[in-house]
Amino acid sequence: MLPGVYQAKKKNGEAYYRSSITFMNKHISLGSFQTQERAHGAYLEAARLLADKNIPLEQMAYRPCLLKFEKIVSLINVRDNGIYIKTPIYLHHNYFSYYLSEKEEYKFDIDDLFYYSRHKIMKRGNHLFVNEYGMQTTLLSRYGIHSFAVAGRDYRFANGDETDYRYSNIIVINRFHGVRSVTRKGIPCYEARIHINGSLLAGVFDSETKAAVAYNKAVQLAISHGMKKKYPTNFLPDLSEKEYAALYSEIKLSKKFLQYLKEKADAAPTA
Repeated sequence: MLPGVYQAKKKNGEAYYRSSITFMNKHISLGSFQTQERAHGAYLEAARLLADKNIPLEQMAYRPCLLKFEKIVSLINVRDNGIYIKTPIYLHHNYFSYYLSEKEEYKFDIDDLFYYSRHKIMKRGNHLFVNEYGMQTTLLSRYGIHSFAVAGRDYRFANGDETDYRYSNIIVINRFHGVRSVTRKGIPCYEARIHINGSLLAGVFDSETKAAVAYNKAVQLAISHGMKKKYPTNFLPDLSEKEYAALYSEIKLSKKFLQYLKEKADAAPTA
């Protein structure tokens, strides 16, 4: 066998070739190939990358290679930083880049390195997620941003860069279901809204917490008046059960909203 190559077999007995290289006492798999020559070619590419620090990562994004780009990222990172990471991560000072592809680089705080070195980021449409415990976890959920959130309304990127996922760059505007931060007559406040044949205003409040509880109350009232839709509700871990109950009892919902529920219930056909 050529250097860096060993033969393997598929379940049907068909032969294929795997390539690997050893660097800093670390055995690094380079992938599988149909021919011995291509596997050896991948080995030579890896050896060249690891030996020559003058080959920058940016240059490799536009060069035809036998190695997958994610593997190139891992190799150049171990060459430059002395740490081999299986996922396509390149370490910088105080942050790291995760390359989803040659053209998609996402930036994260170094505190997230352990997590993303063990979780591969995937993309469907505009949604980024990882598989975790058999479930798809969106990247935004790690910042307390719900799946229904809208960029610009519920959260924003401070520097305008939507690929910069460092904590200081992500500003959460609305944390809860049915709650929107608004300004009325120059005063910041929070609307509680519920969707029943359109968006209905359940009330306006001076705190996000009150609006979140008001939304929950609006949901329960809507269900008690015959609404069949399954509404998500807000979980407020900062409130004790007693505090939540007191706030729930204290909050008054919009008279228009209450009247709407009454009219809908009165108009509903009886059995």
